[in-house]
Formats: sequence, C-alpha cells, structure tokens
Amino acid sequence: MSKILIVSSTKGNNLVLAKKIGDCISLDHEIISLEDFGLPLYMPKTKINKLNVVKKLSEIFIQSNGFIFCSPEYNGGSPPILTNAITWLSVTADNWRGVFNNKKAIIATHSGGSGFKFLTSFRFQLEHLGTIVYPRNIIVNKGKKFSDQSVIDILNEFEKLI
Repeated sequence: MSKILIVSSTKGNNLVLAKKIGDCISLDHEIISLEDFGLPLYMPKTKINKLNVVKKLSEIFIQSNGFIFCSPEYNGGSPPILTNAITWLSVTADNWRGVFNNKKAIIATHSGGSGFKFLTSFRFQLEHLGTIVYPRNIIVNKGKKFSDQSVIDILNEFEKLI
C-alpha cells in the first residue's frame, strides 16, 4: 500500500493546511512538521554522526511513496527551514537519491500572497532531486480559501499516479 508523507514547514497556517489535506486524502499518510525535528543549520563541517534526527527524518522520507509539501513563501522563495531540511537529507542519507528519486509530490502553500515564487522555485528544486511534481498546486491565501472539493479533485488525480 502506498504511503504519503505530508510535510508542513511550520506549525502555523501550513500545518492547518496539512491537516485539512490529510482529511481529504484516501491513501495512508503521515503528517509531520519540520519544526518538530529541530534540525541545526546545515554547515559543511557539522558532524553528521551525532545527528540521529537527520537519520530519523531520512527514514520517514524513504519509507514514503510520495509527498505533499505545505510551506509558505518566504522572501520570494522557500522558507529556510524547508531548504535546510532538504539540504540535510540530500547530503547525509546513504542513498540520498532514494529519498527523492521518482517519488511523486504535490506542492501546497498557505501564504500571505499568491505563493507563486515559492511554488515555482520549490518545483525546480524537487525536480532537480528527481521528484516528479504534480502540475496542480494547492493554494490558500487571503483571496483564496481552502476548497474541499478542489483539493479532493487534485488528490484523486494525484493518487492515480502513486
């Protein structure tokens, strides 16, 4: 059976979004917030043998068949916590390609604005890592409320890919 990992970068509006998406998805899924992992800032000389939290996060990602990332747009791009987690995963996993390669993903955002710059830049990053990104996004902001029906339609098509 397929398992989807719903990743919220923050514990605010995007965790609320992650939970609403979780209520709409029919596949087995797990919701995590990157804030719960307390990853240190990635620096090349950081001793990785002491970072069991990175290993735990890597195992969660590897055991998943697909992802739904819920993150706000920060300064026209990805939030630092998400970039940091992706960096740790890509440089420390024994098989970092196994974390992302050929897995499917949806990008979702609850942002103050449209979130378009985050959606675009993060799509490029995921595709670079080998992830197949579903072309439709889930967007919530001041002008666009969460729509159960729209999200269910997106998830139904996404689930066919998994």
